[in-house]
Amino acid sequence: MKDLSGPTAPNGCRVNRELSWLQFNKRVLEEAEDPANPLCERLNFASIFQSNLDEFYMVRVGMLMDTLHLTAVDDKTGMTSAEQTAAVLDKTRGLLAERDRVCKGLIEELAGQGVEICRFAGLSDKQQSFLEKHFASNVLPLLSPQIIGRKQPFPFLRNKAIYAVAILKTKSGGERMGIVPCGEGVLRRLVPLPGEGQRFMLVEDLIASFLPKIFAHYKVDGAVLIRLVRSADIHMDDSSSEMSEMLAEEYRKSMEKMIRRRKRLQPVKLEYRGKLSDTIRDSLCACLGLSKRHLFASGAPLDLSFMGALRDMLRDKTELFYPRRVPQNSPNVDALAPITEQIRKRDLMLTYPYESIRPLLRLLQEAGQDPEVVSIKMTLYRVAHNSKIVEALVDAAENGKEIVVLVELRARFDEENNIGWSRVLEQAGCRVIYGLDGLKVHSKLLLITRMHHDQVEYITQVGTGNYNEDTVRLYTDYALMTASPEIGAEAAQVFNCLSMGEVVEDSRHLMVAPACLRSKVLAFIDREIEQARQGRPAYLGFKLNGLTDKLILDKLIEASQAGVNIDLVIRGICCLVGGVPGLTDNITVHSIVGRYLEHARIYIFGEGQRRQVYISSADFMTRNTTRRVEVAIPVHDPELRAHLEEMFRDQLRDTAKGRVQQPDGTYARPQTDVPFNSQEHFCGQAYGGAWALSKPQPQASQPAPKPAVKKIPVKKQPATVRKTRRGLLGRIAGRD
Repeated sequence: MKDLSGPTAPNGCRVNRELSWLQFNKRVLEEAEDPANPLCERLNFASIFQSNLDEFYMVRVGMLMDTLHLTAVDDKTGMTSAEQTAAVLDKTRGLLAERDRVCKGLIEELAGQGVEICRFAGLSDKQQSFLEKHFASNVLPLLSPQIIGRKQPFPFLRNKAIYAVAILKTKSGGERMGIVPCGEGVLRRLVPLPGEGQRFMLVEDLIASFLPKIFAHYKVDGAVLIRLVRSADIHMDDSSSEMSEMLAEEYRKSMEKMIRRRKRLQPVKLEYRGKLSDTIRDSLCACLGLSKRHLFASGAPLDLSFMGALRDMLRDKTELFYPRRVPQNSPNVDALAPITEQIRKRDLMLTYPYESIRPLLRLLQEAGQDPEVVSIKMTLYRVAHNSKIVEALVDAAENGKEIVVLVELRARFDEENNIGWSRVLEQAGCRVIYGLDGLKVHSKLLLITRMHHDQVEYITQVGTGNYNEDTVRLYTDYALMTASPEIGAEAAQVFNCLSMGEVVEDSRHLMVAPACLRSKVLAFIDREIEQARQGRPAYLGFKLNGLTDKLILDKLIEASQAGVNIDLVIRGICCLVGGVPGLTDNITVHSIVGRYLEHARIYIFGEGQRRQVYISSADFMTRNTTRRVEVAIPVHDPELRAHLEEMFRDQLRDTAKGRVQQPDGTYARPQTDVPFNSQEHFCGQAYGGAWALSKPQPQASQPAPKPAVKKIPVKKQPATVRKTRRGLLGRIAGRD
């Protein structure tokens, strides 16, 4: 077995992707322990840690287990699927031990605030008597216990649901297994206790405490709570020629069938709380097809989502939360003047979540009513459950505009939401198209085409994040809006190719994956390598969510060896180790995990007059550069470019929420007497209007009235669209 404590490649500067991701989630867990964060925010980070880990096992470990029989190896480290799986399981065990310690401390701090999570054995006789009556009246009637036998086979265990499992002794001395679902979606998770203060018991602990009453004809000879995580590594065979011939409704139904199949995939991880006897362990492993390595003991509650309810109980204690921040109006946008006319005069850029998304919504609303607008074309990857973006597109379609929307149904875990919205858009008269065969469309692209005095004009918006009014309040992203005819023409080419099931083969201004993004990035890096070899200053700076693409990774190593200075700000996976002598001496890697999810992508190439800056939807991950349609746009406006560069430099000097990668592949917080928090710094700038450019537009004292937009009646929206998200869970990993 290879050494898995740090970089695993022979040259010592490459890290396995899965192990790098686990390091990222460790940084999330560190935020749950950091006393600089208010208590309720630390509860949130603990929940996020678990949600992240669940999704990682569902997607990445599920994929590894599917490929155990293959001979392929990781191209960065040479590890087989079996070696990667073993390493992940080993690292997970250590992470969960840290999680247990952190959660124990958080629960103790909660008790200090008057909110307690109690165990049955620690309660008074009076409280136990109350719970016994509550269980008999309000819990037991809703349970569906099962005893496993020849006529009662082992039941299907739902993904991420909690079950109580008991070993039952018969009168004849035999042994059987009993299983009780712990009422997911039916029973309240927190059972209140009588008396002073806010004291609760988790319903699964209550059920486990009364298993003898459930299985009254048996002796309960051991019990444990379990929670199973299943693989979600399933996808349509979209390389099939039949996919492109499907009608829209057939394609949607195929996706819905795929989602149903996902719910029954193989188990990949089982956590248990309590004493797991050898008998229960062996039986569970046999019934679930799991090896013992995939079982993890838990000292913390098996599902931490209840912490959101505890946070809500403490809302009146503002000191336990981050100070309230709301997106501000951009000082560069005039709230009274039409946004279209402002973009025609100069490029505009919105910086989320520090600035509001309202100007983008205004742009769509204006376009829907503008008699000069011919068409609106847009790519949608993840949208809000109650999307004003979609409302504006529906309104524009009903006003007679040509609306073309590419809806990516294969946005993992958002498929149902996107299927629902695709139907809404079609019903409104929009032309809905879907992703290409074998390629997801991940670009964030909007093109408005106008006929002004018999001349074609474009308004183009390219962003780093999704068109989602919920996540723009939580994710850091950029949205650039320009009237550049050259950019607009190339954006039109992108949409034409998408409509015909093709990819852009060449472009001059935009970088468009999969055919002409990576090659352009490599060419820019080669340019800096040549500059360094000639003894001239050379520089590269990238802000990304992940770096796994081996061609780019190897080229960065070559650039470092040539003397190019390279700064990387990478939130999550980074398969490159900086600072390794003789290899990556000139590369520094930073990671920021803070209040907001760092999601923006910035590419900076060169020094001085040679410098070019892009924002992009693409990380330097193989999936982005070769298997997705992505768009990067150059930032030509000198003040916007300077603004981006300044923000990038500020993130490099973040000592509060930033970590710096060490030559052994680990991450450490910079030591400083005066911590600098880049996210709080940007909030302060937004609140103070410090981002106004040299020719700021006048600000109105009151927002201008919004154009009338016809609302989509609720009855038209599918049930999946009307669901609300629960906090930030499942989102800090930045699903892309």
